[in-house]
Amino acid sequence: MPLSRRQVYRRRRILVFGGVFALLAGIAYLPLTLFAPVEDIGAEVTTPTIAAAAPAQLTMPTAAASAIAAVGGDGVLAQAGSTDALPMASITKIVTALTVLDAHPLAADEAGPTVTMTAADVALYRRLDSLGASVAPVKAGVVYTERELLEIMLIDSAGNYAGTIGNWAFGSEAGMVSAARTWLDAHGLTGVQYIEPGGRDHGNTATAADLLRLGELVLADPALAQIVAIPSIEIHDVGVVENSNKLLGDNGVDGIKTGTLNDFGANLLFSVDLTVGSESIPLVGVVLGAATHAELNAAVRALIVQVQAGYHEVPLIAQGDRIGDYTTPWDTTASAVASESASIVVWGDTPITAVADVDPIRLAEKGSAAGSITFTAGNRTVEVPLVLSTAVEDPGPWWRLGHPEIIFGLD
Repeated sequence: MPLSRRQVYRRRRILVFGGVFALLAGIAYLPLTLFAPVEDIGAEVTTPTIAAAAPAQLTMPTAAASAIAAVGGDGVLAQAGSTDALPMASITKIVTALTVLDAHPLAADEAGPTVTMTAADVALYRRLDSLGASVAPVKAGVVYTERELLEIMLIDSAGNYAGTIGNWAFGSEAGMVSAARTWLDAHGLTGVQYIEPGGRDHGNTATAADLLRLGELVLADPALAQIVAIPSIEIHDVGVVENSNKLLGDNGVDGIKTGTLNDFGANLLFSVDLTVGSESIPLVGVVLGAATHAELNAAVRALIVQVQAGYHEVPLIAQGDRIGDYTTPWDTTASAVASESASIVVWGDTPITAVADVDPIRLAEKGSAAGSITFTAGNRTVEVPLVLSTAVEDPGPWWRLGHPEIIFGLD
C-alpha cells in the first residue's frame, strides 16, 4: 500500500534530522577524539636486589681497651677490652684544647691572640719538670700566639703549656678544670673525668666510647684538626717540636694524640682517612693501656689494613639499566632507565636495599624525568634519577578515531 503524504513527510523529516544529527555528532566526535588527552600510563616496576658483601674480620690490639669507628657513617666498627673509664694520660690535653677553643675559637691557619709568658709560667715549668712530667722550656717575656701554645702542648705534649693556656683562658687551673667539666657535660661526655689539664694525674680517665667522640670533635674543629696532623714544627724560643705520634702519615693516619703512664701503659687516640674506591672514609680509633708504643703502633697499622679490607665499593646500578617498563594502549613501549651509574661504599656485609619510585607518564620526550630509585645502606642513601628511554608520541588520528573510549578515559 502506498505511503500517505503525511508518512512520506515524516520519513523525510526523520532522515533529514537524523542526517543532521549524524553530521553534528561527527563534527563533535572528530575533535573530541583527535584532541582528547591520553590517560596516565603506569609502569611495570622491577626493583634490583644487591647481594651483600663479605663480612669484615678485625683483630683488635692487645690492650686494656680499644675501639675504632667511622666518623658520621657506620658508627663503631669494633670494640674490645674494658668499657670502664681508664687513665687517658696526655690525651687529656685534647679536652684542654677543645675547652679552650670553645671559649677562644680559631679558624684554620689563624694565629689568634698573643700571650706573654710570665714568671708564673716559668715556675709551673720548673714544678712539673721536677715531677717528671713532659714539659717544654719557657722564658718570661716571650710572646706566643694561642695557636703556638696549642702546638707546643699537643705536638710536643708539653704539660706545662697545657697549664699555661688553661690559666690564660680561664684565669687559673681551677678555672680550667671547672670550664672543662662544664664543656664535657654540655657534650654528653659523662664517661670522661677531668682532674688537671696535662694528663699526669691518674684521675683523668675516659671510656673508649667517649674518646672516639672526642676524636670526632677534634676532626670537626678546623684549627685543631690541622695541629694534630703536624709531624714536626719549629717554634721560636722552643726549637723543633717533634710530634709524639709516630704513626702520622702512615696508612692515612692524620692525628690525634698519644699518652703514656709508666704504671698503666701506652695510649693513642688516632684518626685515619681511608680511600675506598672513589670515596674517602674518615675514621677515629683509640687504644688504651698497651704494653709499649711500639707494640701499639704495630697493632694499629695491622688494624687499619684490616679495616681497609673490610670496606667494599658495591656497584648499585649502571646507566641505562631498566627499572620500569611502559606499554601504551597503542602498543608503544618505553622504559624508565637509570640516568647515571652509581656505587656505594659499605662496611662488611651491611645490607643494601632499593626502593623505586617510577612516575606514570603520558606523551613525553626521550630523556624526560620518570622518577627515581633510592638505595640505602645503613644510614647512607644514594638516589639515582630515572629518565625515559624513548619518546612516547601521540598515537595518531587513525588510532584515535578507532578508539572512542579515549574521550571518556575508559580502559
